[in-house]
Amino acid sequence: MPDTLGQRALNRALLARQLLLRRTKLTPLEAVRHLCGLQAQAPFPPYYGLWSRLHGFRPEQLGQLLLDRQVVRIALMRGTVHLVTADDCRWLRPLLQPLFDRDLRTNAAYKKSLAPVDLSAVAEQARALLAEEPRTPAALGEQLARVWPDTPASALAHAARGLLPLVQVPPRAVWGRSGRTTLATAEDWLGRPLERNASLDDLVLRYLAAFGPASVADVQTWSGLTRLGEVVDRLRPRLRVFRTEQGREVFDLPDAPRPDPATPAPPRFIAEFDNLLLSHADRTRVLPEDARKRVFGVPNGVFPGTVLVDGLVRGSWRITRSQAGAALEIEPYGRVSKKDREALESAGARLVRFAVGEDACDIRFAPLA
Repeated sequence: MPDTLGQRALNRALLARQLLLRRTKLTPLEAVRHLCGLQAQAPFPPYYGLWSRLHGFRPEQLGQLLLDRQVVRIALMRGTVHLVTADDCRWLRPLLQPLFDRDLRTNAAYKKSLAPVDLSAVAEQARALLAEEPRTPAALGEQLARVWPDTPASALAHAARGLLPLVQVPPRAVWGRSGRTTLATAEDWLGRPLERNASLDDLVLRYLAAFGPASVADVQTWSGLTRLGEVVDRLRPRLRVFRTEQGREVFDLPDAPRPDPATPAPPRFIAEFDNLLLSHADRTRVLPEDARKRVFGVPNGVFPGTVLVDGLVRGSWRITRSQAGAALEIEPYGRVSKKDREALESAGARLVRFAVGEDACDIRFAPLA
């Protein structure tokens, strides 16, 4: 009979894999690889994600990795933009192609417009255009519409995104700089071909290293792929098998860290859109139901920065700026002890100093609703 893992054991294991029980001395590149990427549909949350996890992280370190083409921003898991190492980009993107193919068949906004179009020809033409120079999605769509004038340019640009491995090139997402989304193929940008010999086994093992213990449904939620049960079954002899208190089967790497559930978890500021909260079908190990309603109830699909207290989401945060200076606003979802409040104030001052370079700031706790 498999051992049972309680919610607190799952929580501490996830925090350890996510480098959130204690900050690590990994380099930013090593951390991005270990985490199998950082969700990055907004330009700057990955900087805050690494700040929460690494000793002495400076934003220019990640910005330089983007400029040096050691990390890239590209649509991957769940069809969402992630920041990953160049090496991981080269094997992940081909492996995830089925979810992009599925989107092109089912996307309500574009499938009708694209139905009569020869998508292989669109891919060939888009690749040629991007080989000339990186282009914005709008510019790429306009160029493609010259060949397919009866198809909306936006639909053609979306097709190119699904058919080709398109990276967002700097200065987009370089700290302290701004830039429109501008695309190049991964092969052109990195000067290397994609790797097509990776297997779904590799994907599952990397996921478990960063997010385990986890179920088949969890890895499918994270990746956006389906029918991964047969992959996990194939790997079963190489994995530890556990059950949750609800009876679900979860899998893990034999030697991965599973800390004592009594291990203290310091308060943490978690970035907007952080993978910590978006990579499991069952998110209760870190996101209680009352907090889930608050986090996912924010209008316009904006996913806030969140606050962990004892390893669980217990509030949200944001930094505001005015002529008077920067302020950190913390919205608790429940009562916070004096000890945890003081820890959040101390860490919050460091967070603002990281974000805006100001030593003095106003830290405000919103009243409980």
